[in-house]
Amino acid sequence: MSEETVPTSQAAALMAVLALEEREPDVFVGQTPRTRMQRIFGGQVAGQALMAATRTLPEGRAVHSLHSYFLRPGDPNEEIRYAVERMRDGRTFSTRRVVAWQRRADKDAAIFVLTADASAGEAAVAEHSLPMPDVPDPESLPSFMDLMAARGETRVSRSLGEAVEQRLLEHPWDRPPKTYPNTKSWAWMRVSGQLPDDQPVHAAALTFASDLSLLGAGTARLGGGWGKTAGSSLDHAVWFHQPVRADEWFLYETDSPAASHGRALCFGQIWAADGTHVATVTQQGLIRSLE
Repeated sequence: MSEETVPTSQAAALMAVLALEEREPDVFVGQTPRTRMQRIFGGQVAGQALMAATRTLPEGRAVHSLHSYFLRPGDPNEEIRYAVERMRDGRTFSTRRVVAWQRRADKDAAIFVLTADASAGEAAVAEHSLPMPDVPDPESLPSFMDLMAARGETRVSRSLGEAVEQRLLEHPWDRPPKTYPNTKSWAWMRVSGQLPDDQPVHAAALTFASDLSLLGAGTARLGGGWGKTAGSSLDHAVWFHQPVRADEWFLYETDSPAASHGRALCFGQIWAADGTHVATVTQQGLIRSLE
């Protein structure tokens, strides 16, 4: 997909990335839209790997958790091969391990590894969830592009991240330093356009979106944005509590309980617009000074 032929629907652009080609049994290939970035966005690789895992699951089983590690930066000019290992198919649970490979020089190199667990679900014995915070509605908040324009930023991004519309409760660059316990940040998100009525697609799209802003929680106590620091994801985990529609507004709360030795641990909680607690996310990332 070239920058000159960007689909009219951002949802269609995301679906083109999530629609993997099965080259051989349990081996899937994913493509990357043409980009000016020197490395692939981590959420893309995580979303594609999750799609590869779900393509091998027995009917009626949905992924309830994933755990992953980013091993090497992904090259956007090379296709990604996702090899799925069927580790378990029990009476009620299935486990899949996915390794993402890219060609480097004259050999293959693993760039990402994911383990996902799936089940058909059972009758709830214990059932509870976090209440959604009381925040303004997304329609009352400026879009990310509005905030860009307010700063005189006229460049239009053609990155895949634009597939997710964001409504922020605070300016991502001009926020003051946060002090405990008020270190949380919130943003409304949704995929721009309509996705198919397919829960694995929505889970993969939510996984993609969950990597867009989470590491920013690691610098929230410093204030400002990413102008003085740079970060990269080291690992990423998602627990799906309830089915979700990623093309409808969901609230993403982020926070960072600890940071040391150049690494920040970040937590995320996600609610559907009706207040349903749909997912929990964790990520550890590398943060380095640019000064």
